[in-house]
Amino acid sequence: MLRSRPEYVGPTFRSGDRFTCIAVGKAAPGMAAAARRVLGDRLRAGLIVSPTVVTVPPFEHIAGGHPVPIEGSERAGRRALELARAADDSGNELLVLISGGASALMALPAKGLSLEDKRKTTDSLLRAGADIHALNTVRKHLSGIKGGQLAAAARSGCQTLAISDVVGDDPSVIGSGPTVADPSTFADALLMIDRFGGRAAFPPSIVQVLSDGASGARPDTPKPGDPRLARAQTRVIGGRHNAMEGAAAEAKKRGYHVVVLEPAIVGDAREAARAYLDQLSGRLTHLDRPACVISSGETTVRVTGSGRGGRNQEFALTSADTLASFKIAALASAGTDGIDGPTDAAGAIADSTTLERARLRGLPPPANYLNDNNSFAFFDALDDLIRTGPTGTNVGDLQVFLLA
Repeated sequence: MLRSRPEYVGPTFRSGDRFTCIAVGKAAPGMAAAARRVLGDRLRAGLIVSPTVVTVPPFEHIAGGHPVPIEGSERAGRRALELARAADDSGNELLVLISGGASALMALPAKGLSLEDKRKTTDSLLRAGADIHALNTVRKHLSGIKGGQLAAAARSGCQTLAISDVVGDDPSVIGSGPTVADPSTFADALLMIDRFGGRAAFPPSIVQVLSDGASGARPDTPKPGDPRLARAQTRVIGGRHNAMEGAAAEAKKRGYHVVVLEPAIVGDAREAARAYLDQLSGRLTHLDRPACVISSGETTVRVTGSGRGGRNQEFALTSADTLASFKIAALASAGTDGIDGPTDAAGAIADSTTLERARLRGLPPPANYLNDNNSFAFFDALDDLIRTGPTGTNVGDLQVFLLA
């Protein structure tokens, strides 16, 4: 069913090593607690960087911001570099635990930039619909810690364990790859800001730094083969396939005939929803009922309106017209972190009755809400938002389609 599922490989720790551990991301508290259980007194120092304050001795904790970095994000970046530089060759290895959200939660502006410059840049890219690959290409070249620079600062060996929130599980993109050689360049980053908004949409200092780097006036991030990363190893230990397997197992328990769509759902949320439903339409006559179709990935939204919503809510709302043609069908799309855009919802559910219920409540057509990027208001009025609260991890978005 998941023929091309990647093999997520667990860690290997030598018995005599001691560790300094840096855990960054939405799953950082849980990953840090697991490291403490496994390593015991071999864990000598540690730092947790996550959205909320937690206590996991002997770890320090700094709360960062997501999806836009805050002052705590910069403090976290500076402290992480200090810990990496303090790790030495006498059996004290650096262990880095990365999970979704790490790029914004741990940020260190490059020389000549302010945190506000980085905040404005992140916001502009997100509003222009930049995907995570484009976003992190830019982030790495505006940072003093991303793109392999954290591992380059360590004098010891460095092991990284990553839970992927990135389609394709590329370690250099997960969390902007603070311990992984960066194949992208300043020129690539310039292309990204040209593509998503244009240079006039970004602070002049940002454009200057990227232009200087592209001309060779600034050193680029560590590249594959850089000797400073010779002792750095990275393993991806989880990702979106885990979420699909968990959903499939639960659906089977409930009596559904399950189909898992392996290709990732990506691109603009509205276009992706239409393509998704077109793909399903050719398969529905061959599905045993009740059917459950599961997919995952991460879409984007280009913000042109003034409303509130998120990529999962736009995906679900775009699907409402097609779902109305079924007698009994429902589609849920949700972020596995419990957060969808600047809202308190993880996503939303649309079903065969969505349009009729909206009409009876006197709501404007869904297109009005989509044009204003206001899908949250539509689903809130119908009580069809998915509200889980923060889940403590992130492996992308999950879609579940049910057909009776």
